[in-house]
Amino acid sequence: MPEITIKPRVKVKPQTERPKLYKVILVNDDFTPREFVVTVLKGEFKLSEDQAHRVMITAHRHGVCVVAVFTRDVAETKATRATDAGKAKGYPLLFTTEPEE
Repeated sequence: MPEITIKPRVKVKPQTERPKLYKVILVNDDFTPREFVVTVLKGEFKLSEDQAHRVMITAHRHGVCVVAVFTRDVAETKATRATDAGKAKGYPLLFTTEPEE
């Protein structure tokens, strides 16, 4: 009679990866008023007055500044909404996104 071996069942848990994160970047321009940039940063990105001012000044001095890091969909939505807010007022305000390394 053949021997029967019993093997315990092993549950394999699927490995889930964290979603890739994207940086939202404020690009400086010489036409959008600083106060308007601060207002957009506070409204769209929920930054405090002080944080928004520091981000705006950093972009002004260095040409660009990372505003925040989100998942791709959130980053693109926020960047688009913030850029559109500038366009609605006739300013060339620009926010872009790029993958975080």
